[in-house]
Amino acid sequence: MPYDRKTNLRFLSEFINYIAHQKNYSRHTCLAYRRDLRQFLSFTNYSLESVDIELLRKYLFYLKEKNYRPRSVARKIAAIKSFFNFLVKRELLKKNPALLVSSPKLPERLPSFLTYEEIESILEAANRQDEQGLRDRAIMELLYSSGLRVNELVSLKISDINIADETVKVKGKGNRERIVPVGSCALNYIFDYLKKRKNNRSLYLFLNKKGGRITSRSVERIIKKYAKIAGISKKVTPHTFRHSFATHMLDRGADLRIVQEMLGHSDISTTQIYTHVTVQQLKELYEKHHPRYSVFINNPLTEEKN
Repeated sequence: MPYDRKTNLRFLSEFINYIAHQKNYSRHTCLAYRRDLRQFLSFTNYSLESVDIELLRKYLFYLKEKNYRPRSVARKIAAIKSFFNFLVKRELLKKNPALLVSSPKLPERLPSFLTYEEIESILEAANRQDEQGLRDRAIMELLYSSGLRVNELVSLKISDINIADETVKVKGKGNRERIVPVGSCALNYIFDYLKKRKNNRSLYLFLNKKGGRITSRSVERIIKKYAKIAGISKKVTPHTFRHSFATHMLDRGADLRIVQEMLGHSDISTTQIYTHVTVQQLKELYEKHHPRYSVFINNPLTEEKN
């Protein structure tokens, strides 16, 4: 049956609510999906029934003409596919017309990470012993100790920390729970912070100045501040700590499956990108430090014949 513009916008609102609360998508992703789908619905004149493979191809051509980057196009396609899947499950549409649409091939982007020395310098930059300084140090220690996503970190409650087992219970993507080890350094700073904390009524672990739960954006600002104090010129985000955790674990011989479990990756191929990072790092170290790396190679295959 045909739906009007108001009804289709209501479907969109229900879909965003679904991915936010049931699929546990980040706020950033939900906002991006909302923008992407409003743009798509505007292109189709808010007519869901008219969407077929030909219209989708026209939309992709429109995005190409507007010079959208491949990564943005891939996200828009993912949003459209998810939205139509949602409508099919709700029996509002019979089939998903976007299933046969292929995403553009994206160049492999290796995750950025910090050296151990850079991590240490950022951590040491948070050397204040007041409540805010201890909170900031505890946040960064926990991010590096356990490889948490920033959204997972800000959602933690005090009860999620298991002192006896030295673990933390994390609720990740899709509301999947996992248990992750926590190092003694991170635990010590968490304890020191909780001793200094004035608001003992909140169940959440990390609070802002007003006593409310700290936000992901605030954690980003905290990390940027201490990276600047430490003199780190490269871009540093909460996810950089997660990348550094995974890279350093694998560098020191951790099993890939164990790292996958700690990161909460459902597919090991997502974790394998860190093996590319470590191999690349090994090659760079080899080229830099091996005394005979730069010796000219007499390759008989490239020599000219007399």
